[in-house]
Amino acid sequence: MSYRVWIDPSAVFELKGTPGHVRQRLKRAMLALGNDPRPPDSKQLDWLSERFEPRRLKLRNWRVVYAVDDQANWVWVLAIRKRPPYDYDDLDILFQLVG
Repeated sequence: MSYRVWIDPSAVFELKGTPGHVRQRLKRAMLALGNDPRPPDSKQLDWLSERFEPRRLKLRNWRVVYAVDDQANWVWVLAIRKRPPYDYDDLDILFQLVG
């Protein structure tokens, strides 16, 4: 089953600020979520929702925060963050966009 991948404009803006070699890896990883929205380097986040599954994808020091809706077959990439210092304090704000 394939999923439609939608990348939020704010995540596109964040992607443009990443180093070139990282940017290409992040792009490939985000597009691959359409074929597998739960790859081995991803993890479900502790944020409750009845409509979608909040997740993060880890790529070295970078995190892709996204939501998966299995009923509608979509993946919505909400943010790209560098860790550290990112500590997931903005999940409420990010996931309010989705739901």
